[in-house]
Amino acid sequence: MDPIILISLAAVLIIGVVLLAFLDRKPRIPKGTYPTTRDANDPAPGGTAVLERPEAPPAGADQEIVGDAASATELLEDETTATAEPEVAEAPALETPAPVAGRLARLRARLAKSNNIFGKGLLALLSTDNITEDVWDEVEETLLLADLGTEPTMELVDNLRERVRVEGSRDPARVKTMLHEELVKMVDPTMDRRLDASRKDGRPAVMMVVGVNGVGKTTTVGKIGRVLVAEDRQVVFGAADTFRAAAAEQLATWGARVGVDTVRSEEDGADPASVAFEAVKTGIEQESDVVIVDTAGRLQNKANLMDELGKIKRVIEKQAAVDEVLLVLDATTGQNGLAQAKVFAEVVNITGIALTKLDGTAKGGIVVAIQRQLGVPVKLVGLGEGPDDLAPFNAEGFVDALLAE
Repeated sequence: MDPIILISLAAVLIIGVVLLAFLDRKPRIPKGTYPTTRDANDPAPGGTAVLERPEAPPAGADQEIVGDAASATELLEDETTATAEPEVAEAPALETPAPVAGRLARLRARLAKSNNIFGKGLLALLSTDNITEDVWDEVEETLLLADLGTEPTMELVDNLRERVRVEGSRDPARVKTMLHEELVKMVDPTMDRRLDASRKDGRPAVMMVVGVNGVGKTTTVGKIGRVLVAEDRQVVFGAADTFRAAAAEQLATWGARVGVDTVRSEEDGADPASVAFEAVKTGIEQESDVVIVDTAGRLQNKANLMDELGKIKRVIEKQAAVDEVLLVLDATTGQNGLAQAKVFAEVVNITGIALTKLDGTAKGGIVVAIQRQLGVPVKLVGLGEGPDDLAPFNAEGFVDALLAE
């Protein structure tokens, strides 16, 4: 056979063997993967690996230090930093609510300033040398503008007229004293204005806060919580206003500021009675002093909404009695607030009033009108938007502020 053909066949044979060997080679295992089948307790690929600290060399063994001493120190510092526990962010400091006594004095001063025209107007009318029928008509008008109400106004005017006639005094100081005494009697300092917010029979007190839309119920609940925290009471909020999307978040923010837990639903439109039930349950488990349940604003002329309010109360009472039902009223609504109060009182048995926005020039008389209409006391009064602008109501202090000169 021709030598050239033999050489060509040999070359083809060699090339074929080399190609066959290359194609039959196993793929190279990537660095860091398992060369064998994983056991059940082996970490999954891509998981977080735990780097173990290298074992210290045996005592007396020769050690070779590569580089200078500074490099070795930096290496140790880097290793310490890498294995150190991550720092835990500090929780924000809780706010310290203003003490009750201090805020009451501050609110009284603000009320005196805002209602100064009311007090001065009455005193000016009653201190004239000759109190005619026209003067008494002006006194009556001033009291009506202050939302005192028709019957209380007539009663107050009649009592003052009789005292002025009998005593015959025109001394402004004496007239002011008479007016002060008559107003205090009408505001009625004998009413029990204490909030029922103390544990009883091994369970927390339960407080429901109700009212129409827009009067500031959720804000008032937050402020009540601050009042009670200032008195060293443990409080739980129940965000049962599940119809207003931001209500639960707003209440939780108020609670977080002073360390009060808020029980809420993560779903909008959840059953408010179930949220109230869970809030009371949490209060019992935590051995809290009081559970305050915020409810949705509702129109007093909507029967289905008012019925739901009654349902919330009944569901709560499966675990504990409702000790306090506070009706939040906006003082600027005047006589309209009385219509609202009547309907709520029929459904949930109102035990007290929280009167907000009492910062008008001559609206102080609404306190008398509400108490006369419902037979329940004004227990809390608020004058502003600050977190501590809510205080327990004091009859004599309130009248002092109304008649401040």
